[in-house]
Parts: sequence; C-alpha cells; structure tokens
Amino acid sequence: MKKHLLAVAVTALAAGSAFAQATDTLAKIKASGSVTLGVRESSGLSYTLGNGKYVGFHTEMGEIILADIQKQLGLAKLETKYQPVTSQNRIPLVTNGTVDLECGSTTNNAARQKDVAFAVTTYVEEVRTVVKANSNITSIKDLNGKTVATTTGTTSVQTLRKHERAGGIDFKEVFGKDHADSFLMLETGRADAFVMDGSILAANVSKSKNPADYKIVGEVLSVEPIACMLRKDDAGFKKAVDDSIKRQIADGSLAKLYDKWFMQPVPPTNTKIGLPMSDATKAAWASPNDKPMEDYAKK
Repeated sequence: MKKHLLAVAVTALAAGSAFAQATDTLAKIKASGSVTLGVRESSGLSYTLGNGKYVGFHTEMGEIILADIQKQLGLAKLETKYQPVTSQNRIPLVTNGTVDLECGSTTNNAARQKDVAFAVTTYVEEVRTVVKANSNITSIKDLNGKTVATTTGTTSVQTLRKHERAGGIDFKEVFGKDHADSFLMLETGRADAFVMDGSILAANVSKSKNPADYKIVGEVLSVEPIACMLRKDDAGFKKAVDDSIKRQIADGSLAKLYDKWFMQPVPPTNTKIGLPMSDATKAAWASPNDKPMEDYAKK
C-alpha cells in the first residue's frame, strides 16, 4: 500500500513539474539547455537564406534576447533551434509549446492577446499596397475591379475587407500561402496589387529580379504594432524578454540593428531595403509597451 502511495505521489510530482515547466519557459530552457525560436521564411523582419539559415532584424534581435537569457540562467551553452512558422500556424505552435519565442512579423492585437502574450513592441508597421510601376494604381480606390493579393492568416485580410466595404469598391481577393507566394502573384500578373506590411513589401521588392518594376503606393491602410510572441501567463519569461529588448533600446544596439537590416545592403542580393525608422516605431521605443493595435486606432 505504501509503495502504491509513493508511486502515486511521484507521478503527481512529475505531472506537477511538467505542468510548471509548461508555464515556466525559463525553467524549461534551463532544464533542457535548449530553446526554440520561431522565425519566418519570407517576411521583411525575418527570412531565410536557405539551408536552415534565418536572418533579419527580428531574427537577430531574437538571438540577442536568447543570449541575454542564457546569461541570466547562468548556462555555459544554450542550443537555439529554429522553427519556421507561417501566418496560419504561428499561434498554435507557441501555445502548444513547440515554439518558445516567436520573433517574426506578428501584429499584436486584442484577439491574439486572448491566446498568447506579446513582448514590448519593437516595430510599428504601416500596411500599404505594392503594384507594378507601369500600372495606373495610386490609391485604394484604383483597385476597383482589380485582383488584390494578400497572405492567408494575416491582419491585412481584415484591413482589406474593411476598406472594401467603407470605400464602396469591389475587388477580387486572392490569397498567397506565404508572403513570397503573394508577391509572386503580383510578379506573374495573377494579381494587380499586393497589400501587406510595408516592410514585407519593401523586402520582397528589394529581392525581386527588377526592383524598379514595382512601387509602393497609396494611403496607409492601418498602423500595427509588431512584437515577439510568447506563451500567456509566464511572467518570468516575459520579463526576461522585455528586459533584454529595453536594454537593446537603451544602449543603442537595437537602433544599430535597425540600420543594418533596413538601411544597408542585405543578403542574399546585397540590395538596400531603404526603409527609415518611422516616427511610430521611435515612439514605441521611447516608451516601451505591449499595447495592441486597437489602442493605436484610437489615436
């Protein structure tokens, strides 16, 4: 009987420990000596060079965050695993424990905050439209009767529909499985325009065969705070991530990282994206916060 009770107690303890680790990412990282960073394959802030190599402003910032956490935990070595995510699967992969920290190009909004937590905002995005330079499209009203591409699972889908209803214009929507696929639709003439985050549009244009063939046009369709994503109710891990970001802002290293990835030639084509830091991003860095995009819309 005593043996049975002991076995039950050990099982309960193990289950409790597993549950604690599921909601305590720092404990999980310390116990395993590894961490999984969620990255993107074709975003403006995080993309792949192939062969398992991931780069970009948010990817490198994420790597620095994890190096700071390694120091905090006193780990001699920390293995970083890279997990590519898509617009559709990024939230499930964070909530189910596959990805510990996702630093791609995710908008912090109220709906997503029900499922995940966000670090402080590190980039404020403006949703714009890219078209062929020889088209006559200069604003959203010129999209009437046209075919417009956007990427499945992104906030730009809702933005597009809202402007469609409000403007009384009618266009056909086509959806790319990722940002590269959406841009390919524009490139090959299957779409007249691609609506997405300005950084993603600029990055795809800079990597295209003939960047001069495209132009980003029209009004800003929405302003969206972009942040790294992590599991909810994990105060210790969120504090560690936020503290690292705040340090990078305070010591000027995040500004240097921004310059490196947006104002200097970047791989694989050594083309400049040429996207100066916006006033909205500067304001987010001046007062670090994790407010959702709905708060930005109130301004």
